[in-house]
Amino acid sequence: MLLSPGRLLARTTVVPAVAVAAWLLVAFPLLVIGHFTPLMGLLLGAPAVVAAVAVVPRWIPDLPEDDVPWWPLAAVGLVTVAFAALQIAYHAEALVIRRDPASYAQFTVWIAQNGSLPIPQHRDLIAGDDPALSYNSLAYYQVGDVVWPQFLAGAPLVLSVGYWVGDLTGMLVTAPVIGALGVLTFAGLAARLIGARWAPLAALLLAVCLPQQWVSRSTYSEPAAQVLLLGALALAFDALSRSTSLRDRWGREHALAGAAGVVFGLALVVRIDALRDLLPVVAFLGLLLLARRGQAPPLLAGLVIGAGYGAVAGFGLSRPYLDYLSDSLDPLLWLSAAVLLLTVAGTAVLWRHGPPRTDRPGWLPAAAAVLAVLGVAALAIRPWLFTQRGHGDEATGLYIGQVQEIEGLPIDPDRTYEEMSLLWMGWYLGAATVLFAALGVALLLYRVLHRREPQWVLPVMLLVWSVAATLARPAITPDHPWASRRLVVLVIPAFVLFAVWFLAWWTRRFRHYEGPPARGLAGVVAAAGAAAMLLPAVMTASGVMNYRSDIGTVQNTRDLCAAIPDDASVIIVDPGVASNYMQLIRGVCGVPAAEADPADREAVGRVVDGIRERGRTAVLAASVPRDLTLLAPPKARVEHPFRVRADQDPGTLMEPPRGPWSFSGDVWIAIIP
Repeated sequence: MLLSPGRLLARTTVVPAVAVAAWLLVAFPLLVIGHFTPLMGLLLGAPAVVAAVAVVPRWIPDLPEDDVPWWPLAAVGLVTVAFAALQIAYHAEALVIRRDPASYAQFTVWIAQNGSLPIPQHRDLIAGDDPALSYNSLAYYQVGDVVWPQFLAGAPLVLSVGYWVGDLTGMLVTAPVIGALGVLTFAGLAARLIGARWAPLAALLLAVCLPQQWVSRSTYSEPAAQVLLLGALALAFDALSRSTSLRDRWGREHALAGAAGVVFGLALVVRIDALRDLLPVVAFLGLLLLARRGQAPPLLAGLVIGAGYGAVAGFGLSRPYLDYLSDSLDPLLWLSAAVLLLTVAGTAVLWRHGPPRTDRPGWLPAAAAVLAVLGVAALAIRPWLFTQRGHGDEATGLYIGQVQEIEGLPIDPDRTYEEMSLLWMGWYLGAATVLFAALGVALLLYRVLHRREPQWVLPVMLLVWSVAATLARPAITPDHPWASRRLVVLVIPAFVLFAVWFLAWWTRRFRHYEGPPARGLAGVVAAAGAAAMLLPAVMTASGVMNYRSDIGTVQNTRDLCAAIPDDASVIIVDPGVASNYMQLIRGVCGVPAAEADPADREAVGRVVDGIRERGRTAVLAASVPRDLTLLAPPKARVEHPFRVRADQDPGTLMEPPRGPWSFSGDVWIAIIP
C-alpha cells in the first residue's frame, strides 16, 4: 500500500534521529569496552540502525491534518538535498587544531583507527619517563601516562562511519550530511506543530541562515545534537497524539514515548550542555504523571537509559573536560538536582488533585504572554543599558583584545559581549523573524495556558527555556561566526518555529473571511512575511559562506605522514606546533609524539639519544627550519612536508562576519639518521 504524502513526511523526518540514536546505543558501549572497529560496527551497529529505521517509523501516526498534498514533501526534500550538496561542495578541511572542529576530527580519527580510549603516550617508544617531555596539546589532556580528548564521544562516533568509508575526506563530508539531516528533522517538527504546507518555509529559513550552514561545513557536534533533540520532540509529539491512561495496554504510543526518551537522553552523549535543555523534559514528565498519561513511564525509562549513556560518556570518557568545565557545570548539576527533587515533590503533593489549572486565575495566560514580550524587549535594550564583562579566562581575553585591535575597537579584553545576544539573532535571521517569533511565543503561551494547544506544551517548555537560558548567558568566546554555535541546536530553530507559526496563524485569520479578496490577501500576507524573513538571512549568509576553510590540509597531512618514517618517534620543539599538530601526528600519522623545550638543548639531545637506543628514528618538528638546524646534527635531513595557505573562518565582534581570514600552517621536520 502506498503511503500518503503526510504519513511519508512524518515518517521520513524521524528517520535521522532514530538512526543516530540506534547507532549510538550500540557504538558507545563498543567504544567503552575498546572494540569500536569497522567489523563490530558492521556486525552490530548496522543491523541495529536498519532494525530501528524499519520498525520505529511504522509506529508514527499521520500528521494532524487532512489532505496533505505532495508538494510540501517534495519541497522539503529539495531543500534538504540542496543544503547537503552546497555544504559538501564547500566543506572545510579543519584538521589542524585551533578550535573545536579539528579537535572533533582528531578524536574521530583516533577512535575510528584504534577503537578505544584513552590515547596511550607510548613513552617506551620515545625516551621512557624523561621529565623533559610533555604530551599535552590543545584539547588533549595529559593524565598520568595516557591522553584524554577534550570533548564527548557522540559526534566522533557518528563521524567515524564516514572515516571508515572514505578516510579523512569521508569523515569531513559526513558533517554536511548530518547538518542536512538536522534541516530535514526540523521540517518534520514544523509539519507536526504548524502544518505540512508551512514545513518547507521553516526548513528553508533554517537552511539559509549562516550559523546552520557554517557549523555543517566542519566537524562540529551541534548538528548531531540538533538531530537528536529536534527528533525527540517530534517523536514525543507523535507519542502524545493519542491519549492513554496508566492502566492501558502497551501500544505504539508507549513505544514511541520510550523511543523519544532515549533520543532525548542520548543528546548528552554528544554535548554535556544538553543537560540544561533536558530540565523541562523532567518537569513535563511530572505533568504527564499527574495527568495519568500512559506515556509517562516509558518516556521516563527511555530518558534514564539515554542519560545513563551520557553520564558514562561524560564522567567516564571525558572527565578531564568536565573538570575543566567545573565552574559552569557544577551549578548546572545542582540545578538539575533541584529540578528533579522539585518535580518529584510536586508530583507527590498534587497526585490526588491532578495537574494544576493553568487557566486559573484568569489573568495568568495574559500575564505570561506579556512577560514573554517584556523579556524579549529587555534582551533587545540590554546593549544600551550596560556592558557585560568577566569571562575569567586569560587566553580568551588575549584573543578578544586581538580581534578588537583588528576591528579598530577600544581594547577591552575582559568584555563578554553577552548583552548583544538578541542582536546576534537579528544578524542571522532578520528583524522580522525576531519580531514574529516574539509575538508567536507570546500568543502560544497564552493559548497553551488556556489549554487550547496541548501539543505545544512540551515544545514551548523546552524551547522557551533553552532560548531564555542561552540568550541570557551565551557563555562562549563572542567572536562570530564562532559564537553563533550556541544558537544552532535549539535557539535558531525555536525562533524560526515560533515565527513561522505566527505567520501561519496570521494568514489563517485572513482566510476566515469570505470572498476572493480575503483569500488573495492571505496569500499576499504569507508571501510578504516569508520574504521578510528569508531575505535578511540570505543577505547575511552570502557575505561569508562563499569560501572553503583550511583547504589543502588533507593533502598536506598525507604528505606529512608520508615524510615521517614508520618507525619514527617525533619530538616537537615548537610550542605552537605541539599545541596544534601533536594529535595530528600521533593520531593520523600513527607515530608517538611528545614536546620538548627547544631552549633545553641538553634535554633534546638526551631524548634523541633515547629514541635511537630503542632502535627507532628520531624526528624533530617545528614551524621554521632554523629551530631544527639549531638542534639537529648536520647530517639530519630537513624537509617541509606541511605548508598550507588557505582561508579560515573570520572573527568579528560588533557586526556579522563578512569574509574569511587567512590561515598559514607550516611543519618542518628533521629526520635524524
